[in-house]
Amino acid sequence: MKYVDEFRDAAAVRHAIDTIAGIATRPWNIMEICGGQTHSIMRHGLHELLPDNIHLLHGPGCPVCVTPAEKIDQAIAIAMQENTVLCSYGDMLRVPGNNRSLLDCKALGADVRVIYSPTEAVDIALSEPEKQIILFAIGFETTAPGNAAAIRKAKLQQVENFSALVCQVTVPAAIDALLGNNDFEIDGFLAAGHVCTIMGFHQYYHLAEKYQVPIVITGFEPLDILAGIEKCVLQLESGQHSVENAYARYVTEQGNQPAQDLLQEVFQLDDQTWRGIGVMPNSGLSLNKSYRYFDAEQRFSTVLGDLDLSMSKPVNEACQSGLVLQGKIKPDECPLFGKQCRPDKPLGATMVSSEGACAAYYRYAAS
Repeated sequence: MKYVDEFRDAAAVRHAIDTIAGIATRPWNIMEICGGQTHSIMRHGLHELLPDNIHLLHGPGCPVCVTPAEKIDQAIAIAMQENTVLCSYGDMLRVPGNNRSLLDCKALGADVRVIYSPTEAVDIALSEPEKQIILFAIGFETTAPGNAAAIRKAKLQQVENFSALVCQVTVPAAIDALLGNNDFEIDGFLAAGHVCTIMGFHQYYHLAEKYQVPIVITGFEPLDILAGIEKCVLQLESGQHSVENAYARYVTEQGNQPAQDLLQEVFQLDDQTWRGIGVMPNSGLSLNKSYRYFDAEQRFSTVLGDLDLSMSKPVNEACQSGLVLQGKIKPDECPLFGKQCRPDKPLGATMVSSEGACAAYYRYAAS
């Protein structure tokens, strides 16, 4: 396939592997921060081809996986109300909350609809004015502009029966939290190319300097990932710690300014809970004062106020997806992996999502 095959060329991959092996003189722990990169690594067997002293850690780069169970519980509580329609991306439906999923909720009669674009939720609100339409707005900076566009559209068209349950998170805050955790060592990062296409990479400079680690902006094809690893290892071997762009065909330092302007118009930085990690200051986006009218938490405050999250218990407390999300263990090190926890009956979000690390291991590495 044109523009893809050249990034999967077997001879070029072998050469890149040999180059990395020739420059790596000691063990290095490198974390990719994106679930799409994790799946590419596993799908193409890069984790087996790389030299033994290059250890790849899988970070919390799956937006579905880091959405907290409590937020899913809120979505379920709202969806179970009469005359409401909850609009969500399809991969969110099977993610467990503390007791059930949105798919369970749909089976009980709730009107939960899969959408492919956030603006579809606004169109539904316009066509069904007698119902309350809620957009489940989740994800990293890649989905945030689309969700912001839908919310702005609702404001411009004065769609009063539309609201958004927002759970947007940001990548730099995740890197900051992981590097601030002294439980284990991360020597370098492969930053997500699609996030940086939107946001640029200037926001990573202070992290590279603060923690003395290289951060390399990386794409998603095998040669993209290997180029990112090579640049990261070269920096580590020479004692450098800068931000480097290995995805220049799409990413610029400043990113997509109109998209960033839209995010600034609709959202503000806020504290956010990450599944498996906990609350991280200023790691999420919430609706700012100008758009607070469309806040589903505010609109359904009575319903959510009656939601006793303290009484909720996880489906299986032995699930270690939180440790997987932080890169502390590999998916197959969880005792439930491939046994009680499988894609057909997932216990953790990392097995549910198409970008989850556990799903990647099960699909490409399970024996």
